[in-house]
Amino acid sequence: MLIENKRKSNTKNILQVADLTEQEILSLIEEAIVMKEQTKAGIPHPYLQGKTLGMIFEKSSTRTRVSFEVGMTQLGGHALFLSSKDIQLGRGESIADTSKVLSRYVDGLMIRTFGHEIIEEFAEHASVPIINGLTNEHHPMQVLADLMTIYEKKGKLKGLKLAYIGDGNNNMTHSLMEGSAIMGMNMHIASPIGYEPLEEIFQKAKKKGEHTGANIQFTNDPIEAIKEADIVVTDVWTSMGMEEEANKRLSIFQDYQVNVDLIQYAKGDFIFLHCLPAHRGEEVTTEVIDGSHSVVFDEAENRLHAQKAVLKRLMADT
Repeated sequence: MLIENKRKSNTKNILQVADLTEQEILSLIEEAIVMKEQTKAGIPHPYLQGKTLGMIFEKSSTRTRVSFEVGMTQLGGHALFLSSKDIQLGRGESIADTSKVLSRYVDGLMIRTFGHEIIEEFAEHASVPIINGLTNEHHPMQVLADLMTIYEKKGKLKGLKLAYIGDGNNNMTHSLMEGSAIMGMNMHIASPIGYEPLEEIFQKAKKKGEHTGANIQFTNDPIEAIKEADIVVTDVWTSMGMEEEANKRLSIFQDYQVNVDLIQYAKGDFIFLHCLPAHRGEEVTTEVIDGSHSVVFDEAENRLHAQKAVLKRLMADT
């Protein structure tokens, strides 16, 4: 007798920070901190014994690949690296077919790709949880690690001021806006004219902030944005896929460098974040990224622990 093949339907993906509630983010942070302590104490936590995470990469990566692979190992599972060039997706197989097939093999999919519509299509046809490892518009895993880092260093999120200096129209700005709005953090963005955040995401964040007490603002003046900031964040001026604009952007963004002159306007105990890799001497100077206010390597480490919390939450019961 044949047994009908039925996998538990997927009820939750994380495609952007806005998919989560305040309580879900706090719960993930608390879970991540516990597993971080367990890791450092050598206490096993094999919540995903026998589970496999498929990882599709259309964009190159250091932190995303290593943190997800190590995270799955520490959770007792296995991670499978799938370059888009090496699977049939790179030879014309449809996203829908790829998603349906892989859902029969793995217990979850992490995808690092270009347009956000690609990961949305994967999610539409998958029967396992889908995790956004990065798209052009959103970077939720990085921002969960950022929120975890801020919480560890400041003891809270609500009411803090986060200043983002640099390219407003990128995935870090968008995901930080969503995270700040949900958690009641004030976020002031400073970018040159023509490099504003996507209007739809900006307006949704502002509206969400009206309910949580978060003030989401945009300005062209980096000094105005950074005044009395508790957290200062920047990112590369030229994101992946925009390399042909590099020289133009170097000129346009030169007044948006996070340097010793600019950070004097932040609070005396501010912390500096950068998702890495950093282009030292461009968006941030070595004095700042290696200075006493910088927590970028704690932030990078927290990718591992925040993502383990996500993996446990999404895959433990699939």
